[in-house]
Amino acid sequence: MNLARFPFLNEAFSFVEEQGADLESLLEGTAFEEARSRGKQRVLEAIGNSDISDISLAGGEFDRLLEIMSYIYARMLVSSIDDHYLTRRYSLAEAVKLNRNLSHILSSDPDAVIGVAGELDANAVAADKGLMMHFTDFLRFSSRIKSPEWKLVNTEVFDGYVFLPGTSFCRVLQNALQDRLEREIPLHLPEEMKRSLTKVTGDIVNELEARKSRFEDGGLGEVDAELFPPCMRVLLANTQNGVNLPHTGRFALTSFLHNLGMDSEEILLLFSKSPDFDESKTLYQIKHITGETSGTEYTAPECATMKSHGICYEPDRLCASDKVNHPLVYYRAKSFLRSKEQKGKGAEGKAEKKDST
Repeated sequence: MNLARFPFLNEAFSFVEEQGADLESLLEGTAFEEARSRGKQRVLEAIGNSDISDISLAGGEFDRLLEIMSYIYARMLVSSIDDHYLTRRYSLAEAVKLNRNLSHILSSDPDAVIGVAGELDANAVAADKGLMMHFTDFLRFSSRIKSPEWKLVNTEVFDGYVFLPGTSFCRVLQNALQDRLEREIPLHLPEEMKRSLTKVTGDIVNELEARKSRFEDGGLGEVDAELFPPCMRVLLANTQNGVNLPHTGRFALTSFLHNLGMDSEEILLLFSKSPDFDESKTLYQIKHITGETSGTEYTAPECATMKSHGICYEPDRLCASDKVNHPLVYYRAKSFLRSKEQKGKGAEGKAEKKDST
């Protein structure tokens, strides 16, 4: 296994020590200038693409050393900036890269994949049918994925282990690395080291702020989120907090917001809060659902469909009403009830004023 493709492994850090590399050399040494440049590139790519490109490692041991050191340097850069959005987006990018690299060795070296799982605190074993993960770790690391097929009841379980196709196994480990990086960053860096890194972080901060400024004014406009049914409140909260929505959830939320009168750009702004946001891909999907490119303007799914897709979250008393069978009906009913309540309060106020006179 090429350690440079998995620089978070303990074995990779041992390799760095064997090569005699240290932090002082990484920060200032001319030998590691390329590693510093690549480390900065990792962070910038994370901001722009939520992914990190692969590079050629044909140069042998030294190229592998530079790649591992670039990972260490990137973590230091992100830690010195200490921005929550950047941390989440960088963690996601490294995790996506891991997923891709695991997929490349899945068939040729499944034992190595099991080894990576172990370092990420996932109890996994190989079996005749493929790879299996203990159900407790599966539940822990798949919690970000809200699609029904990822529910434990929809998986095959043998003696406490969940059978996972290779692609699904790699996807769970992606989440495991993302969780780990989000816990570890920011690293504790000496103030002197932070000051030294500010010479490099300026471009990163500018790129980060530029990305944020493009979307920071995004809001719901005249749409009142307090009137949303619970399912839509959860979907909106998840997409703004970096939780990956299933396709059915994205479709439901987009069509619902469109049906309420929001245009594609306004909907795009709401999705932009997620660290895995891809502007061009998201806008394409939104315009397809709203009919701008597909010619078909979709309506949000009714409640029965939401339930069948496993995206009916936290139904309340109004949801249970016989008359509420659609998220839009809920929104209008809640709006009517609020208006009625406000009129009642207004009448009470007038009555109190009359009595006082």
